[in-house]
Amino acid sequence: MNRTHFTNELTKSVGKEVVVTGWCYDVRRLGGISFLLLRDREGLVQITAHKDKAPASMTKIFEKLHQEDVIGVRGKVVKSTKTKSGVEIIPSEIVIINKSQTPLPLDPREVTKANLDTQLDWRFLYFRTKEAKAIFKIQTTILKAFRNFFLDRGYMEMQAPVIISSASEGGAELFTLPYFEKQAFLAQSPQLYKQMGAISFEKVFVVVPVFRAEKFDQPTHLNEIRQMDIEQAFATDEDVMKILEEVFLHILKQVNDDCKEELEVLGRELKIPKLPLKRITYTNAIDMLKKGGEKIGWGDDFSKTQERLLTKSVGEHTFFIKDWPTAIKPFYAFPYEDNPKICRAFDLIYDGVEVCSGTQRMHIPELLVKQLKAKGMNPDNFKYYVDAFKYGSPFHSGWSIGLERLTMEITGRSNIKEVTMFPRDRNRITP
Repeated sequence: MNRTHFTNELTKSVGKEVVVTGWCYDVRRLGGISFLLLRDREGLVQITAHKDKAPASMTKIFEKLHQEDVIGVRGKVVKSTKTKSGVEIIPSEIVIINKSQTPLPLDPREVTKANLDTQLDWRFLYFRTKEAKAIFKIQTTILKAFRNFFLDRGYMEMQAPVIISSASEGGAELFTLPYFEKQAFLAQSPQLYKQMGAISFEKVFVVVPVFRAEKFDQPTHLNEIRQMDIEQAFATDEDVMKILEEVFLHILKQVNDDCKEELEVLGRELKIPKLPLKRITYTNAIDMLKKGGEKIGWGDDFSKTQERLLTKSVGEHTFFIKDWPTAIKPFYAFPYEDNPKICRAFDLIYDGVEVCSGTQRMHIPELLVKQLKAKGMNPDNFKYYVDAFKYGSPFHSGWSIGLERLTMEITGRSNIKEVTMFPRDRNRITP
């Protein structure tokens, strides 16, 4: 007999015998009736055994059951006016598949909500909560919407390496590792590889883990994250900004349509922006902050507090900041010819937080070498990368969305670790 998933199929099975399996959510005895709420990935179903109708062995099994025991139940589906689903199961057989230890270190019913450290220590138990199911169903929908958007438009999905021989973006925030007789690094970004893909396949996207050896601990940062990136040939920064706002809107609409129950669990109501999104320049943003009393100079990056202040000043929930100082953007950002101090770079601000950044890339090898030197980097370490542009490279642009940061903003969580299945930071590498 095939296993039946609760909420999807039980209402169609009234009067039939079914087999259900799952975890004991709650066990109660009231007078001569034993009640069991059984949970699987689809939801909850009530198992009801009447003492005067069920065999004595059934009552004894109920007495043995505790929360999170894994069991199988064979029984008949009947209508019920006392359950949310409108049905319950009258059991003819209960099999204990595996017992759970007691007491539980974390209560998946969330009668008492566990603090973040407990949620992270006992991740698999937290995954059984309604909150976790809602968060990661939304994250799955974000990934699905992103992939489908670009597959439907003829983009090729790339698989970039995470073990590399030199820095992807410069800086010292690299994890090193021994690689046979050499030293290697964990990739900060798939940047250099997706560019090589774009100048050959024209339109590519990647979903890939990246690593940053940053020692600070902030609620919006991790040392391992997943990026959702695109790279496109024959495209300017404005071209890919247009693509970004379109896919961003597509993701929000998909989550809003497919995850109504999950958004309700999390107490979220998504705001869907209208296109085109507003664009302000970096210089505009600096002026806004100065008028608001912030101590900031041209050439400084924005703090998270300042990004939130900008959102209030701009008056839009979602907007672009473009035309950044070349000095604070990666070496591959393409400067304006008439003003090399400014480059064709942009950030997407959503709900007061930067969730995406991008640039038009440097495709002229001589300028790339010059820029590497200006950033204090050795062009010899990037020979394979520079050489890629010596054999017919079109101009190209791209961007990168942080999956976990976007999930955090959509779900309204305050810490990125809450929306990362197994977060990695300076202090945590387990579970």
